[in-house]
Amino acid sequence: MNSTIADELLDQALAERRALVQLCLYALDRARSSGIVERIEEGLAGIGVTALRPDGERFDPARHEAGGTLPTDDASLAGVVAETEVVGFVDRGRTLRAPVVTVYTTR
Repeated sequence: MNSTIADELLDQALAERRALVQLCLYALDRARSSGIVERIEEGLAGIGVTALRPDGERFDPARHEAGGTLPTDDASLAGVVAETEVVGFVDRGRTLRAPVVTVYTTR
């Protein structure tokens, strides 16, 4: 097999992988069963696509999307992710979708 055919096959396989990963993310967003969500996430993790749930981490606008705020009297929590509203995903370090999070703010 010459390199042109091999390159074309590799390009096709990578394009098909991207399409399947996007289809899995679409299905995850609509899944009503926690068991199905868990199974799809496990399958994705097996090919290098991992879920991002940054609860408890410091909010980073370069990595997270703020979906809302939650007031708190605890100043040490200001700027910390209170909860993940929409799970994010990375594919071997490349962000596919940033997580949408709720961030603590002081009153």
